[in-house]
Amino acid sequence: MPDQIPKQGPSARRKSPAATPRPAGRPKEIGTGTDGSATLAARSPITRRFKVILAFALVYVFWGSTYLGIRVAVERIPPILLAGVRFTVAGWLLLAFCGLTGRRVAVNRRQFAQLAFLGFILLGVSNAMLAWSELYVPTGLAALVVAVVPIWFLLVERFILPTGDRVTASGVGGVALGALGVAVLLWPKVSASETLGWMQLVACAVLLASSFCWAFGSVLSRRWKVRVDPLVASGWQMACAGGVDLIAGLVLGDQHRATWNATSLAAVLYLVVFGSWVGYSAYIWLLRHVPTAKVATYAYVNPVVAVFLGWLFLGESIDRYILAGAAIIVPAVALVTRSEDPGDDAAPVTEAG
Repeated sequence: MPDQIPKQGPSARRKSPAATPRPAGRPKEIGTGTDGSATLAARSPITRRFKVILAFALVYVFWGSTYLGIRVAVERIPPILLAGVRFTVAGWLLLAFCGLTGRRVAVNRRQFAQLAFLGFILLGVSNAMLAWSELYVPTGLAALVVAVVPIWFLLVERFILPTGDRVTASGVGGVALGALGVAVLLWPKVSASETLGWMQLVACAVLLASSFCWAFGSVLSRRWKVRVDPLVASGWQMACAGGVDLIAGLVLGDQHRATWNATSLAAVLYLVVFGSWVGYSAYIWLLRHVPTAKVATYAYVNPVVAVFLGWLFLGESIDRYILAGAAIIVPAVALVTRSEDPGDDAAPVTEAG
């Protein structure tokens, strides 16, 4: 129900200036929400498209390179402690930045509980599992296994957190093709008799679980639509996830096995700046403005970037199984993404005002 307008006397009504019509074509004014985020009565299509393209570019490029950063860091810092240090530093510094720039950092209990749970699933669990897996598998293979995220998106949105949309033939075909691609990737590990081959197989299974957690948390994030500025939301999620992982790492004694030198510090700094601040914040923003299946298309580009950088800097080999698996998984992801209802584009989730 709209707020009631107090009645005014005749004199007050005479003093009220007449409303001046807004000239045709003139954009409506920009205001500022209570959380410091900008609100537009009418957004410029060009400005919004540029923001979407820029956000996708940041996620595509920087997240593809973080596989290399994680591999360099995890060789010197245990994975749980690495996730704890990375996200604790990134989260609290991002919250400090939000406070200094006038954004409302404070959240209520419900919002804090939702952000903490999302951060734990997306970062505290999913990212820590990814870091552990990279102890045993090459960065390019890790990126290709994680590339099945859009398939998990479809399954989560249809069966675990159903939206009521029907599963199209292309979606079913994409899931089946993606399963075949994963089987091709994992076949050398399944057929290997040595211990290292079995550990790589376990690591790939953990990567699949990691990608499921990521898809589940992402769909839940879009479902809840926590009304908090995207940067503030990212900061709280990283701070909470980092705190849990940091405590877990210290309890496990990871600090005694960590090697802190220029290389490890540079890797952590890169992950904080480009993986957490830039990449993750852009991802959270995209989840609020673009359908989840389209956001998941970062899985097309990340493996290409990861395979190239792994070959260039780490000398990782690219065998026929990786090439064949990539040739199957990428079209599978494309089929799943194309199965998303095109009508979703008409009503993107708007940023909280």
